[in-house]
Amino acid sequence: MKKYWGLLLVLLLSLGAIVPLFHPGFFPMHDDTQVVRVQQMAQALRDGQLPVRWVGDLGYGYNYPIFNFYAPLAYYVGAIFNLIGFDALLATKLMFLSGILLSGIFMYFLAREFWGEMGGVISGLFYLYVPYHAVDIYVRGAVGELWAMAFLPLIFLSLYKLSQKKGSKWMVISALAYAAVILSHNLTAMMISPLILLIVLLLMAFSQKRKQSVKRYVLFAAFALGLSAFYWLPAMVEMKFTQVLGQIGGGADWRDHFVFLDQLWTSPWGFAGSAPGRLDGMSFMLGKIHLFLAAFSLITAGWLWFKKEKKLALTILAAFGLLVMAVFFTNQLSSSFWKIIPAMAFIQYPWRFLLLATFAVSFMSGTIVLWFRKNPKLTYIGGSIIILVLLIFNLKYFQPQTYLEVSGEDYLQEEKIKWETSKISDEYLPKDFPVPQSQNEVAWNKVAVVKGEAEIKNLLVKSHLTRFEIEAGEGTEILVNTAFFPGWQVWLDGEETSFTLARGKIKLTPPPGEHQILVRLANTPIRAIADLISFISAILFLCLIILN
Repeated sequence: MKKYWGLLLVLLLSLGAIVPLFHPGFFPMHDDTQVVRVQQMAQALRDGQLPVRWVGDLGYGYNYPIFNFYAPLAYYVGAIFNLIGFDALLATKLMFLSGILLSGIFMYFLAREFWGEMGGVISGLFYLYVPYHAVDIYVRGAVGELWAMAFLPLIFLSLYKLSQKKGSKWMVISALAYAAVILSHNLTAMMISPLILLIVLLLMAFSQKRKQSVKRYVLFAAFALGLSAFYWLPAMVEMKFTQVLGQIGGGADWRDHFVFLDQLWTSPWGFAGSAPGRLDGMSFMLGKIHLFLAAFSLITAGWLWFKKEKKLALTILAAFGLLVMAVFFTNQLSSSFWKIIPAMAFIQYPWRFLLLATFAVSFMSGTIVLWFRKNPKLTYIGGSIIILVLLIFNLKYFQPQTYLEVSGEDYLQEEKIKWETSKISDEYLPKDFPVPQSQNEVAWNKVAVVKGEAEIKNLLVKSHLTRFEIEAGEGTEILVNTAFFPGWQVWLDGEETSFTLARGKIKLTPPPGEHQILVRLANTPIRAIADLISFISAILFLCLIILN
């Protein structure tokens, strides 16, 4: 326990950031779909779907491929909390709590490697209490980005360790960390992948055993991409079948969401959204004390260089370079890069690069203790004062705007899910599917007789299938309220049969008589290939762990 007193201190002092999560009820947020997504993920797991791609009630009740495209890791964790007995609301709160705690824990371990125990504590708490984390939790409700940010320090730590030590331990950790970022937030993964490539190339260039380094880093990348392939490969290939490309531009056009440099120092705290110019209703502050200590770390770097401690000095300068790069991409000065690289349009908001800036300033903040490291007593006193100042300055941001007197059941009412929540995020509906404009167009019933006469019996509805028995008359037409997407199949009496589409929904014309009908989601070739890649990667990964 004595060895990890710093970790225990980080966990203890994190309470200020997470206590508001356990206030009765819940709070409003920009992406107010989180409770429903957790419940829908849990229900899909109960239905026997793995990996989960489709949910049953979102998408206006027409079955919705959200987890085929939206990074699922945080929701798997939330769903596990739900499945073991916590209601959907508490499971959602625990999902947020896990993300914020992991960010502090992993930053502590990264910074401790360079700045020592108290430096690790300071950087861990500065990362945990950075204002952008408060924005992600209590303003935006951006759980995916929150989770991706948590794993950033672990990626950098494991890549560094991978360059220093033999064996497979850190290769395993680095692969899991990178896969976790991909599975937490695809936009964050897209932003940091070039950075990871640059770091790997630099580490290999300075490695004394280059061939071994190349082998380790190739395995790291291969396992990370292989383990997460079940998600990212179908998401990339099948995105063209959805309406998500329509989200690019409009109110989310990157040209309208650059950050002014002075907004990084101070900008009004608010609970609204990003807007063109300076009309933003949310804050983009990095934190005054964060910026002050980050700036002071440059003096520390000069001092360390003078004392021939070039490794630490270069580490600080590398973090400062990351800070400058991240700030550059949030600012209008980088607009030419946004124009040249079309894929950056998917990021939508340049201020998303604040996640890298917050990482950099938090990591650099821990360097302050290097001035006192030969005097443990002074290190503890100085570190305690800095932490106290941090809490005084930043604790106030970790509060919601208001609390709503709601329970999990309030979020999970059928009308709430199929209409109100579905409207918040419907970009993954099939490309040509007519988006419902009123509650009358919502799929309140899964199966309907639209022509002729028929009796529907023993109806079973799951997230990825609908099964029922029918006694049909002559000329009967049946509408199954499932939005067609590649992979949906219809089986009549155990044999696959053809069907037509009616405004994007599956329509059947069964012959007269009694029949068993099954509408189910099957894997497309790309999903099957992606699942196989992840399965093989997982087996090889486990073998590597066991054999080493």
